[in-house]
Amino acid sequence: MPLEAPLDPVDIRAAELNRRYAHHSGADVLAHALTDPQVGNAALVSSFGADAVVLLHMVSVIDRTTPVIFLDTEMLFPETLDYQREVADHLRLTNVQVHYPDREEVFLENPNNRLHTKNPDACCALRKTRPLQKALEPYEAWITGRKRYQGGSRVALPFFEAEGESRIKINPLAHWTPEDVREYTQNNRLPRHPLVAKGYPSIGCAPCTTRVAEGEDLRAGRWRGFDKIECGIHFENGKAVRAA
Repeated sequence: MPLEAPLDPVDIRAAELNRRYAHHSGADVLAHALTDPQVGNAALVSSFGADAVVLLHMVSVIDRTTPVIFLDTEMLFPETLDYQREVADHLRLTNVQVHYPDREEVFLENPNNRLHTKNPDACCALRKTRPLQKALEPYEAWITGRKRYQGGSRVALPFFEAEGESRIKINPLAHWTPEDVREYTQNNRLPRHPLVAKGYPSIGCAPCTTRVAEGEDLRAGRWRGFDKIECGIHFENGKAVRAA
């Protein structure tokens, strides 16, 4: 049953939720986030990428009717599209919502599909940020799989963040380590994204994702050659997170 929209300002609610659930596990944070009236109606946004199956499995255990938003940028690896269908079926998720870029906007702004080579920020805005904003309109909160060990702006990631004045962002796995992800996946016999074994620890759109060499940062293969480490769907103080 949908929760009633919370009344308190977003930043106050996020601070209170962090205080209340500071010492809870990731699974507990997720379970509370889906039922706590201070959070409001929440959807899980999943890339069905390298580690996405962990949160997807947790959601399937807690409530498999939870809305799961998947952004098909129409530039994803074929393996990601196959994996999305495989995982949704394997976990019996009943509310996976696939969203696409606006066809008219793509035609006007990226008619030759080469925008990513000149302005990857504009391409991400066209194919991810704007579609996500539309997809999230019915919700007061959204759940992400971001983790502190992924580095960059994520090193001090809290469980709950205020996103502007209208929405809370929830990061249940913020404190998890790579070992936590690996153990959970193995213990629950969850299918891994096939590209992980081929050297892709972080997976986005095919043209902007390359293999990562041993010793490189886990996200080094994303937008290689550009001063860019985030697609733009995650914001701080209303601005897209960029490299230092």
